[in-house]
Amino acid sequence: MNTNLSFNQSSPEIKPRTKAYIPVKYKFIIGHIVAFLWLCFSVYVSVPWVFDLAHLVSFPLSVVIIAGLAYIPGYLTAFLVVSLLLDRQPPLKTEYPDKAVTILIAARNEADKIENTLKYIAKQDYNGEIRVLLVDNGSTDQTVEKARRAAMRLGLDVTILKEEKPGKFHALNKGLQHVSTDLMITLDADTLLHRSAVRYLIARIESAPVNVCAVAGAVLVRNSRENLLARIQEWDYFLAIASIKRMQGLYQGTLVAQGAYSLYKTEAIREVGGWPDAIGEDIVLSWRLLEKGWRIYFEPHAVAFTDVPVSWVHFCRQRSRWARGMIEALKAVKPWQQPQLFVKYLTMVNLLLPYLDTIYTLCWLPGLILAFFGYYYIVGPMTLLVVPLTLIAYWVLYQYQRSVFRKLDLKIRRNRIGFVVFVLFYQMIMSPVSFWGYIQELARLRRVWE
Repeated sequence: MNTNLSFNQSSPEIKPRTKAYIPVKYKFIIGHIVAFLWLCFSVYVSVPWVFDLAHLVSFPLSVVIIAGLAYIPGYLTAFLVVSLLLDRQPPLKTEYPDKAVTILIAARNEADKIENTLKYIAKQDYNGEIRVLLVDNGSTDQTVEKARRAAMRLGLDVTILKEEKPGKFHALNKGLQHVSTDLMITLDADTLLHRSAVRYLIARIESAPVNVCAVAGAVLVRNSRENLLARIQEWDYFLAIASIKRMQGLYQGTLVAQGAYSLYKTEAIREVGGWPDAIGEDIVLSWRLLEKGWRIYFEPHAVAFTDVPVSWVHFCRQRSRWARGMIEALKAVKPWQQPQLFVKYLTMVNLLLPYLDTIYTLCWLPGLILAFFGYYYIVGPMTLLVVPLTLIAYWVLYQYQRSVFRKLDLKIRRNRIGFVVFVLFYQMIMSPVSFWGYIQELARLRRVWE
């Protein structure tokens, strides 16, 4: 993907929606009907597989394993595919809002990146006032000095605060005390905004019902040319994460308004007490907002680019931290406590993820080794049934993302090797890393952010 961030100065027109409208509840029902039919087909064709495995591990355990490897992933993927096919983004009521907004940045030792981040804020094509609150969280480098110089050079309204207590949530809450605008955007210090990013975020929330309190932006990978690990993550952000957020946004319950780049109503954040003391502070915050009856949208045209980990150590720490954050959210806000039906369902799905990652880690990976020696008790041709569904979901999302990129004057960068590795091997990496994150949280091990 071309992420050099050179943008066309012209703003795309938003065309009115012409296709027949299907109410969200009917899309939800249709998605589950198709997913259930797929499940029935999967169960029917897998009967020999179930009984072959049962000879080794007992019938109940065989069903538990195969459900985790094929039935449930297939059901969820089928539901995702149908949801993506039925999704129609609501039209914007205004393309050029002008409401004042504060961009809140928590920074710690970001001297090499903060100037560039501020430069892309200054390039926004937004008509309203943009204020920047930079909270220095105990930096030992020249983050503050470089931010001050950049602000003067760019003519940006930047206020710099200090928060010595370590922890991103401390820095964000310190900044929250000084936000005086109705809307605020959280932005990581290494995240670069597309020139229309702020405009699209605010246009979406200004066009949404009054009970929408947040809009998650689309975060993509900037440093995908550094190595193979970054290339793989480029497709993860571009296809997998984006498809899930788009599906959740369709059902008005995006589960994570990520702290790296999201828009919030300031009053809503204060209503839930700000950011919690959690390793996944943005996940817990989002679930608490949803628990209060607020809704969270996703805006695919509000694009920002971030640097992803390029070392395996940092990657594993980040993704295990995400897994821990999900467990924290499940403990803080039980899915059945969510007042909205769609959100209740979406958060219930997260209850299944530890089970699926555990089965994949402890059963599928050993089964793959056995398959190389001709023993197909666990991994065999039947496990490939989910692959076509996954490829369909990615194809649908790819076509949609391509249209988004055209509007934003961006190009999809060629990354075939990264795509092949992503499709064939990424889950082999992700499930064990997530499994380790669950173990860390259950054992209450020390939290590591970097």
